[in-house]
Amino acid sequence: MKVRDAMTDTVQVASPDQSIQAAAQIMSDIDAGVLPVGENDRLVGMLTDRDIAVRAVALGKDPQTAVRDVMSDDVKYCFDDDDVTQVCGNMAEQQIRRLPVVDRDKRLVGILSLADVATTDGGQSSGRALSGISQPGGHHSQAH
Repeated sequence: MKVRDAMTDTVQVASPDQSIQAAAQIMSDIDAGVLPVGENDRLVGMLTDRDIAVRAVALGKDPQTAVRDVMSDDVKYCFDDDDVTQVCGNMAEQQIRRLPVVDRDKRLVGILSLADVATTDGGQSSGRALSGISQPGGHHSQAH
């Protein structure tokens, strides 16, 4: 199965200059825990609800703090024509639960989450990925 067959294709994008409060409101409105961050038609980061909690609220930052100050700028992504099983393996290895999906022109076309995969493949690929993601440690720390 291809990523395009499992991904969520409606994606809201935050601006790096937007406030974290505005980004959090978007997350609340769409019931999502992650927002891709785009600038000049390019993906420049990812913002999670955890980034807001750990990199902003826990440090006493103001709600008007810019998204760019708390987002992760090391963006991992996959292509819409990639194989889901292979992408899930990469997600497990890198301990990532959600990936932005781009087309071959590197334009954002969706988000792939473990939940997306679980509901389309019966849980086989997502289960293996979750097992790898749930291991302690990994490359993605909240330290900025």
